[in-house]
Amino acid sequence: MDDPMYSLQDVIRCDLCENPVPPKHCNICHVHLCEACEGKHLSDESKDHYIVPFKLRGITPKCTKHSTEVCTELCTTCNIPVCPLCVASSEHEQHIKTDILKWFETKRKLMQKDLQDLEKSIYPRYQEAAINIPVQRVDVNKRSQKLTTALDKQGEALHTEIDTIIQGMKSEIDVMDAQHIAAIDQQEVAINHTITEITQIILDLRRLLDTSDVCLVSEYTSRTEEFRSLPAQFQVTSLPTFTPQEINREQIHQQIGSLSELTITFLLDEQQILTDIQTEFTEWPNRLHSVSCLSDSELWTCGDSVNILRLYNLQGELLRSVQTESGNAPRDIAVTRSGDLVYADYSSINLVSGTHIQTLITLRWWTPRGLCSTSSGDLLVFMDSDDDFLVTLTRYDEKQTKVVRYSGSTEKQSIQWDDQGKPLYSSGVYNKYLSENRNSDICVADSDAGAVVVVSAAGKLRFKYTGPPSTPRESFYPYRITTDSRANILTSDWDNHRIHIIDQDGLFLRFIHNCGLQNPRGLCVDSRDNLFVTELNTGKVKKLQYYK
Repeated sequence: MDDPMYSLQDVIRCDLCENPVPPKHCNICHVHLCEACEGKHLSDESKDHYIVPFKLRGITPKCTKHSTEVCTELCTTCNIPVCPLCVASSEHEQHIKTDILKWFETKRKLMQKDLQDLEKSIYPRYQEAAINIPVQRVDVNKRSQKLTTALDKQGEALHTEIDTIIQGMKSEIDVMDAQHIAAIDQQEVAINHTITEITQIILDLRRLLDTSDVCLVSEYTSRTEEFRSLPAQFQVTSLPTFTPQEINREQIHQQIGSLSELTITFLLDEQQILTDIQTEFTEWPNRLHSVSCLSDSELWTCGDSVNILRLYNLQGELLRSVQTESGNAPRDIAVTRSGDLVYADYSSINLVSGTHIQTLITLRWWTPRGLCSTSSGDLLVFMDSDDDFLVTLTRYDEKQTKVVRYSGSTEKQSIQWDDQGKPLYSSGVYNKYLSENRNSDICVADSDAGAVVVVSAAGKLRFKYTGPPSTPRESFYPYRITTDSRANILTSDWDNHRIHIIDQDGLFLRFIHNCGLQNPRGLCVDSRDNLFVTELNTGKVKKLQYYK
């Protein structure tokens, strides 16, 4: 005990017996008391006493109305401390009173809980939002610049077209002017030629009038009548004129194009669970796996290890069950644009139409993992190479992964490598699931890589989202993925019991994490942007509202 804080003069002791660390305190006498001395102190009846735990010493204030009394209770009606004399008075007779120490302890617990919530939960969320504000501003500027550039380009195109038209009309004027000048020149030549002839005839006549030579005079022939009419004159029957068209702003606006309106919607801070559907996929290993909206009121579901596909309504009623033809559990499901169900088996993609099951695609050396039906009616399939395929590899010695686009049963596109020839998607133990965004981007939840990988419709990498920038060290396991009508991307971070919402350019917007979700897995949205979430262990599908 060499530390000064443990020296004798620093240890708080009982004021009656010097025992260290007394547990009690008299708030009226202002003395510290051990357990043994508490009774002795109370035996002094010459004055009032109010014994409280040592840690609550000094809490009870003096009564403002009775200066010699200590307030031992709180009048909750008036919200003021009161002493025993106040309690006995008529002023507080009908009021509700409570022990001031118990009230204080309850209030302290509330404040401690509030402090913990503010420090651990609320304040970090505001920090997250504050960090995103500059990013959002930059994003607004980028989008604005893109719009401005597009408008400038369209304006330049229109100016070029107008300049071309004006220049063409000027050229037409030049041609007409040349024709007019040529006609004038032709007339000028004829007139000048006639003037020369007339001048000569005048000279000849003057000489004849001065001569008396009968022979010369007899040879003269008059040409006066020939010259009475001027040479053929041209007439301009229609001079070119320009009639400017009245400028129609509406038509010009139509020629330029249209600018869509800004629509602002707010993501709910407190998401609302609208419906809670209990399915039959409740026990391991038959845990609830996937969900896909047939309509706003009907949902197809499947589990991890059972070969049954089940259709439920929002009341939780089982409407239909379909058994896979192979007897294998489906790896993923999707509803096509025409309302049919497709599911991925071990090596095939199958279509459920009415009561008939048709094999659309049979794969060799590849295993389908995730499915997505596109807005154009194509089918996107995420797949990885099976074990037999490894024997055929000459360039790589590990599993390969890719996204393949099918039109019916015909392969149209394969997306596998980035511009540097590296794999876009990781190989690992988890399935990869995908969704087509409204802007035709292809979004893949790559849980092994801890990233959402987004490529354009042409297969060019746009970005990889690895979690909010403010929490770079947190684990991130994006399992399932969907997109909504606003082109936002939603992915289930199942191990962290939350869903990330990011925009079409990878900007983090918000978590869905404060509505009691447990291991969220499968995701889909209906036509009104309500979100359906499957819970891995409870077997429930929850319908959430996350927009105002």
